[in-house]
Amino acid sequence: MSPEVVAAGLFGLLVGSFLNVVAHRVPLGLSVVRPASRCPGCGHEVRRRDNVPVLSWVLLRGRCRDCAAPISVRYPLVELATGVLFAATAAVVGPTWALPAYLYLAGIAVPLTLIDLQVHRLPDRIVLPSYGVALVLLTAASAGSGDWAALLRALAGGCALFLLYAVVFVVKPGGMGLGDVKLAGVLGLYLAWWSWDALAVGGFLAFLLGGLVAVPLVLFTAAGRRSKMPFGPAMLVGALLALVVAEPVGDWYLSLVGLGTV
Repeated sequence: MSPEVVAAGLFGLLVGSFLNVVAHRVPLGLSVVRPASRCPGCGHEVRRRDNVPVLSWVLLRGRCRDCAAPISVRYPLVELATGVLFAATAAVVGPTWALPAYLYLAGIAVPLTLIDLQVHRLPDRIVLPSYGVALVLLTAASAGSGDWAALLRALAGGCALFLLYAVVFVVKPGGMGLGDVKLAGVLGLYLAWWSWDALAVGGFLAFLLGGLVAVPLVLFTAAGRRSKMPFGPAMLVGALLALVVAEPVGDWYLSLVGLGTV
């Protein structure tokens, strides 16, 4: 395992601790900076030594040091998942100028997925600033690599995916939320910067994954027929998967239609 992958994984563990705070506080409209994290049972501020990702939860046996109230296993799981996701992102993107941009994408994917699953919202507080962050980081990536065509492609792809989702939102009311439309523009920037294949595959995978989850729920559960199912997680997972599978899928399709290399 390369040093940058290990470093990204360790960094992801630290970021995951903060993302737990983001996922909890943003839906409530609270600051993610102040106050410091406290035990909901006794109100004691969490000590620094008890805030080490994953390890602190294990050493405390999942309980508050002061009142022994249980600490949800969700916290270390989110930290661990973020570490794995960052390491995987570094392995796919490599030690390139684009790595910070795609680590940011992996970072926002975690709280957006948790929040959408919990309250069926993709908060503007996370999505809208991501347009600016993505443009800055992707511009830096293009400047560092000299690939300005990728930045132009990203701008076109962001607009294209945003407009596609906007049309679906208007044509089929209730099919998706406005938050999905806003997120589509961000994902379009990242996918198209990577490649046109990634944009096409990522867009397709979102609907495929969403359908694979929605159809069984609608067919076999009463809750599935009554409830609005979050689409954001499928969009985010589809986008991240596309970075891995877009090239082989594109090559397969070209060979299928007789346009592949001989």
